[in-house]
Amino acid sequence: MKKIVEICVYGAEVLCPSCVNLPSAKETYEWLEAAVARKFPGQDFSISYIDIFNTENCEEAKKDFAKRVVDEDMFYPVVVIEGEIVGEGNPKLKTVYMEMEKYGYTAS
Repeated sequence: MKKIVEICVYGAEVLCPSCVNLPSAKETYEWLEAAVARKFPGQDFSISYIDIFNTENCEEAKKDFAKRVVDEDMFYPVVVIEGEIVGEGNPKLKTVYMEMEKYGYTAS
């Protein structure tokens, strides 16, 4: 059995100032969850949304990355797959899919 890949979407309730006309981070999380499930049906993955300004219930690595998003003024949402940033601001599905395929996910 292959490893269940973890996708993390970092964002905030307030839209990124540079991303005003784009979907919110929460909307991106929901859209990404549905899109990945459609692309790789029957293949388990984990996806989580992390509010960069509210991390008290998160594990340390996620807290640290959320702080990095804020400190480095990254465009959010920031999409991270297994520690690798694959999208910032307006993530591209093609890039997310390519990263998932590196872990053995196959499209159907």
